[in-house]
Amino acid sequence: MKVTVIGGGPGGLYFSILLKKAMPDCDVSIYERNKADDSFGFGVVFSDETLSEFLTRDPQSYDLIRTKFAYWDELDVARDGEKVRITGNGFCGCSRKTLLQLLQQRCSEEGVNLNFEANVDNLSQFADSDIIVVADGINSGVRDKFASDFGTKTEMKSNRFVWMGSTRPLDAFTYFFRTTPYGTFVAHSYQYEEGMSTWIFETTDETWQKAGFSVTDEEDTINKLLDIFKEELDGHGLISNRSHWRQFPAVTNDKWSKDNIVLLGDAKATAHYSIGSGTKLAMECAIALADSVIKYETDTKAVFANYEKLRRNRVEMIQHAANVSLDWFEHVDRHIQHPFMQFAFSVMTRAKKVTFENLALRDPSFPQKVQAEFTTTAGKQSNISPAFTPFTLRGMTVDNRIVMSPMEQYSAEEGKVSDWHLMHYGSRATGGVGLILTEATAISSTGRITLGCPGIYTKEQTVAWKRITDFIHLNSTSKIGIQIGHSGRKGAVQFPWQDGGSPIENAWDLISASPIPYSSNMGTPKEMTSEDMESIATEFVNGAKNADEAGFDMIELQVHHGFLLASFLSPLTNIRKDEFGGSIENRLKFPIRVFKAMRHVFPENKPMSVRISASDWAVGGITEEDVIIIAQAFKDAGADIINVSTGLTVENQKPAVGRMWQTPFSDMVRNEVHVPTITAGYIQDIDQINTILLNGRADLVALGKTLLLDTAFVRNAQAYEQYNANDLLSVGIPKQYMSAASHHYPYKSGERKAMEGMKKALKPITHKK
Repeated sequence: MKVTVIGGGPGGLYFSILLKKAMPDCDVSIYERNKADDSFGFGVVFSDETLSEFLTRDPQSYDLIRTKFAYWDELDVARDGEKVRITGNGFCGCSRKTLLQLLQQRCSEEGVNLNFEANVDNLSQFADSDIIVVADGINSGVRDKFASDFGTKTEMKSNRFVWMGSTRPLDAFTYFFRTTPYGTFVAHSYQYEEGMSTWIFETTDETWQKAGFSVTDEEDTINKLLDIFKEELDGHGLISNRSHWRQFPAVTNDKWSKDNIVLLGDAKATAHYSIGSGTKLAMECAIALADSVIKYETDTKAVFANYEKLRRNRVEMIQHAANVSLDWFEHVDRHIQHPFMQFAFSVMTRAKKVTFENLALRDPSFPQKVQAEFTTTAGKQSNISPAFTPFTLRGMTVDNRIVMSPMEQYSAEEGKVSDWHLMHYGSRATGGVGLILTEATAISSTGRITLGCPGIYTKEQTVAWKRITDFIHLNSTSKIGIQIGHSGRKGAVQFPWQDGGSPIENAWDLISASPIPYSSNMGTPKEMTSEDMESIATEFVNGAKNADEAGFDMIELQVHHGFLLASFLSPLTNIRKDEFGGSIENRLKFPIRVFKAMRHVFPENKPMSVRISASDWAVGGITEEDVIIIAQAFKDAGADIINVSTGLTVENQKPAVGRMWQTPFSDMVRNEVHVPTITAGYIQDIDQINTILLNGRADLVALGKTLLLDTAFVRNAQAYEQYNANDLLSVGIPKQYMSAASHHYPYKSGERKAMEGMKKALKPITHKK
């Protein structure tokens, strides 16, 4: 069997070692365009987890690496002279040049053919190879020749970065943040061998431009960075090695193989350096590819299918985390304004993989500092869970930060809520939810989504709702807000458990900002006239008056998911040529008019929320700039909080769904418009809620499906957190259920301890020398 490897980076070298070790008779040859001792960049990083994998796969490589690495368990976050240390991280740094030399040594020991200064631009010379491994880096020439076959996509990210070295010793991986008149700069820095450390400097393109940097002028770059980071460098200089400013290329490939050619390393997929995964990713994929070749040998289809089966999901997860981390650095100015401990926590949890509890298991002292800063600001003692701190909007104070998200029940009769709704909302209230937001409630019979949607347009509906609000106020400490809206072009459809999305018989005429149907099987809505707007505005005002009469503590205006008011905001649903179309300022006019009219009649001491879609997840949709303008306009009009959702504007959306997936949009609105926000989206446990709040991404956290089948979510979370365990009467548990608390609290405490014990047991062993 003959295997050719194009590219002598860590991935290609390690693959060759493992394959040749397992199959000594296999002919393995590496072709590298550079010299054996060429190396660009300075240090590389591995975690304890990756080092454990190296140890089991090739102890000789592990031993060689271990003799040369600098190990650290600590990570520092420093900002303008303030610094906090977080322990329990388990990473090592190694010179990239040294790593390559050690792996080259192992290749020679195992009998791999090494060919340097061998630039490959034509694969015909390898016609007799059974497998060709393309591992020639980000700018892979071979991959690019077959880009259409691989489905190669490269997205250049906006931030600028430059890779340098220094003699400045470091005893921890350190993020140095420095604010300047131009903007924020960060140095990702770590020691990789005695007397040498890596310094990756990064900033936004706007800040880079303002500071007057040049892409290739290394002397000017060094002088400017020495001035900006003079305290952090502590008299030590900077060392360059083709240290030109770059923008990170996010590379993906739909297919990792073609015929007998397979991609490996950065040629296959890149992951931003902020999570230290580039070399790690290449070498872990090298393990999977080697395993696949060993198993299936020359059956290339089976080899490559197994390779992708073993690694694609993992690679895409790491890329997603890396992109989320990268996005954080691209918007660092949103976070730099936070108090220092909150900022440091935001650095640590930026990719959403690390949470409050993860950090507490590594280093309990750091989360305690973050929690103390947050809860003291909220007016509570330092050991209170952030989720269980109060939050005030005008005259309404919620006991905790957990919100029941609007979830359609489709169970009203003629728009009137029933015993089902009393049970539905009442059980979540007695279950301890801080704020309940009702399902979308229509301002008219033709504003309903389905025939089972509730309304707030008649006296009978108002009275029925008051029965529910009275029950909640009498039997719980929960507050309840009503989401008021109009379905627009998404109305008059059947129940989801029947033929959801299909029009009902005798459907009423639909209206929208423009005559664009939501889907191919729905009717085309009428474009609203000025008379329609006047009528609709009046109905919204009537709904606001009725909401107050029904005893609601708050109103949330429905301006999301492509419903009537939202249809004015997105360029995908508003193509009007009059004063209500075109610019975002024009598209805002009618929704703002409605909100102001409602705010005028709703009591001054009661808050109002607006729920918006911050992304359409479709080409040509709403932009970040639009969203900022929208949120600012509603804030200026008197909105007390913005509920930030995304999507469902158009049928052909392509959302990037994952845990806590909508929190970055809430983060954007909250920290650029400086308005409180509610976030939602695949949030499933109290740890995620606390992480979001401490991160400063939202002020309230809404749960949807999580609460549908778990009415006691909040009570379970309180017991899990041991919230007011010594004063259970203050927790708000109904007296009818109080007797269970003395059993439930110890049970949940034991459950948590068992889970934490499992997590600690699963933590990779330390590889510290």
